[in-house]
Amino acid sequence: MTEIRTPRLVLRRWHDDDLVPMAEINADPRVMHWIDDGSVRDLEYTAEAIERWEEEWDEEGFGLFAVELLASGELAGFTGLSVPEFPPEAANDVAVSWRLGSPFWGQGYASEAAQATLEFALQDRGLDRVISVCRIGDEASENVIRKLGMTLERESVHPVYGYPLHIHAIDLTEFDA
Repeated sequence: MTEIRTPRLVLRRWHDDDLVPMAEINADPRVMHWIDDGSVRDLEYTAEAIERWEEEWDEEGFGLFAVELLASGELAGFTGLSVPEFPPEAANDVAVSWRLGSPFWGQGYASEAAQATLEFALQDRGLDRVISVCRIGDEASENVIRKLGMTLERESVHPVYGYPLHIHAIDLTEFDA
């Protein structure tokens, strides 16, 4: 299954017409503040990223979903599963992550999409554990992580930028889907 419907969202594979709205999200300094070095990304970067995300679907059987508002069809951003590139000690894990455009913040969309992604991980992909990597201080993401029932497992440091990270985890055999 590569499409999930929640009460307000559709989580689906990427379409060609998602490129421009996702590039606009990646170009917003507020959105990118907590990601890597905080730099905004351009259209070319976004096109390459979407291509990588689609390849991960083909290689891993999971990936990052485009998150679309059911009522309007607007692209809100992404959520999904991926094998994290950092920190090194998480290389054998699968992580849930999300990135929504700032107009979609504070409405529960990230929590709704991430919850559906955890259900997908457990029920459709048979994963028994999922992590989330979060930069310390990103309270909005920490709030979503708490709503998912994930617990702090350890602290780490970003291998390139040197800032501290929290790694949360949830055992999906105990997850209340």
